[in-house]
Amino acid sequence: YKIDTSLKTAPQVNAETIVVATKPSVPPSTVETQTVSALTVDVPVMGESITTGMLAKWNFKSGDFVKMDEVVANIETDKVNVEVRSPQSGILQKMFNAEGDEISVGNPLFILQPSEASTTSTSPAPAVNAPAKPTPSPVKSTPATPLAVVKAAQPVAAKSSAPPAVQTPVGDRSETRVKMTRMRLRIAQRLKEAQNTAAMLTTFQEVDMGNLIEMRNKHKDEFEKVHGIKLGFMSAFVRAATVTLQELPAVNGVIDDATNEIVYRNYVDISVAVASPNGLVVPVLRNTEKMSFADVEKAIAMYGKKAKEGALALEDMAGGTFTISNGGVFGSLFGTPIINPPQSAILGMHATKMRPMVTAGGKIEARPMMYLALTYDHRLIDGREAVTFLKGVAGRIEDSSRLLLTL
Repeated sequence: YKIDTSLKTAPQVNAETIVVATKPSVPPSTVETQTVSALTVDVPVMGESITTGMLAKWNFKSGDFVKMDEVVANIETDKVNVEVRSPQSGILQKMFNAEGDEISVGNPLFILQPSEASTTSTSPAPAVNAPAKPTPSPVKSTPATPLAVVKAAQPVAAKSSAPPAVQTPVGDRSETRVKMTRMRLRIAQRLKEAQNTAAMLTTFQEVDMGNLIEMRNKHKDEFEKVHGIKLGFMSAFVRAATVTLQELPAVNGVIDDATNEIVYRNYVDISVAVASPNGLVVPVLRNTEKMSFADVEKAIAMYGKKAKEGALALEDMAGGTFTISNGGVFGSLFGTPIINPPQSAILGMHATKMRPMVTAGGKIEARPMMYLALTYDHRLIDGREAVTFLKGVAGRIEDSSRLLLTL
């Protein structure tokens, strides 16, 4: 372009009519629109050794606009629930499976058409003509029937001397069937396997909780101030069980049925049974022999929160050499826990109740007592070892100074 420099002043141009000529104008009908290809989202990897799951819920319908990182679908597996999120904003074009279907890792789950905003139609809906009211047809009049004829046509009911039958009121006798979740199916399968494989036997012991309760009441405020977590009873039981397991390796071991060998673990991983909305889960506290009271309490609080939110990963529950189940939080007084395979024993805690006990001086006092139960695999653990273990745990709880001195 040539610029005429002979003009002394710039020409006055209306700002509303400025046209910049860069390329020849193209009719709107011939403008090419750049389209973004649709994304196919596959079933994600849900953990080691998990290849399938059940599509529990679609959170959107086909044609809905989905924002980036919103949960499109929920998948249930044997151990964890997986949330499938949208990789970016867009329109949900196609869903390959229905709720309740079995799906495999790597298979297509849904198709997403990327879009920056929801494209909702603002045009008014077309008017719908209301259906015309039907014209009533003329009613054909019929001649009146004499009253005497009507009375003669009515049958006469036979008189009966039997009393009228009394109808018994019946309540709601309906039934509701709900499909079992993958987690509940897996729990049922594993518990039945434990019954069929292990020679389970349970032994019991009572423990005086007085000294532990006194120690907790004395130091709980300072403990929370220093460590930022409340002091409970589980940390003491985890510590007592850990020390006793190191003294009795058979209780911490397991039988390898494939090779007919006994595996003795040189570490202690304690599974803690936690109730979640979908069933019982057992996250693992790893290397408890190196954990302090505060470490145990923080880990249990973290797992409890994740269990309520359904955010526990498979890695959180893998492994474990021994399990502690605290039915006392639900008020259980006495029970026989079932082994969590492939472990060989499980410790059951119960509610603490005031009971009359004979003291060392021969007096009867009301003491806070708890029943402990140890269910063990009798194929590996003898009765002597089981009773010795349970007495060891009870002794360390009753004399909490032994825990501090590792006695």
